[in-house]
Amino acid sequence: MLTTEMSSRFNNLEKMSISALLKGINSEDITVPQAVEKAIPQIEKLVTAAVEKMKQGGRLFYIGAGTSGRLGILDASECPPTFGVPHELVVGIIAGGDKAIRKAVEFAEDDAAQAVKDLDKYHITDKDVVIGIAASGTTPYVIGGVTEMRNRGLVTGCVTCNFNSPLAAAAEYPVEVEVGAEFLTGSTRMKAGTAQKLVLNMISTTIMIQLGRVKGNKMVDMQLSNHKLIDRGVRMVMGELQVDEATAKQLIEEKGSVRAAIDSWKKTHP
Repeated sequence: MLTTEMSSRFNNLEKMSISALLKGINSEDITVPQAVEKAIPQIEKLVTAAVEKMKQGGRLFYIGAGTSGRLGILDASECPPTFGVPHELVVGIIAGGDKAIRKAVEFAEDDAAQAVKDLDKYHITDKDVVIGIAASGTTPYVIGGVTEMRNRGLVTGCVTCNFNSPLAAAAEYPVEVEVGAEFLTGSTRMKAGTAQKLVLNMISTTIMIQLGRVKGNKMVDMQLSNHKLIDRGVRMVMGELQVDEATAKQLIEEKGSVRAAIDSWKKTHP
């Protein structure tokens, strides 16, 4: 039996108090980062390969179904505002298309050929990287996409929560985070989903740092798309250049980004 399908160590959930339910869920969640830690060597291999390709102009694609697909879309959609990269650099694709983001599309994950069709819409090249996300590691949509992209010579990886799954066998760089049985039996949106979110955070953030999209520990290329982010950008500029708030605001308004503001000032104030 797949670990993700094993019976919860808790039972009679409907008879438990709210406090007991919350504490039980939390007691399971605590174990997730420890499981992720064990997979860091695998994550490192995948990220190293991905960085090499993306420095050559490649893109990163996540493919998944259901919760896994939504997590890939979430991580991809946060890269442009956080790191100032184009929307097409990191792309999340979900079985069933965009309508599946909000509502389940029946049997979409069972089509082993569809992921290839979805990826081909982006004119995939051998510089691109494809990471399949599937808690069970058995999703036909994801396995089919990863298998074909590896056959074409692309760097392929996966994030799964079962050891020795078909998906891990299909990917060149598998990441296996076995979190054990869920609090609610089989509900992989819980611990497995949390593990996948943590791993995707690690993958995308490390890649972006390696691609030069961070300075020090600051998001200097973030999109200044609201007042909160503009204020954060102003504080970054003030701290980096040791200038007053008015000067920092003016630089941000003129240059449009934290990086451009800092670089422009340093050119004229060596």
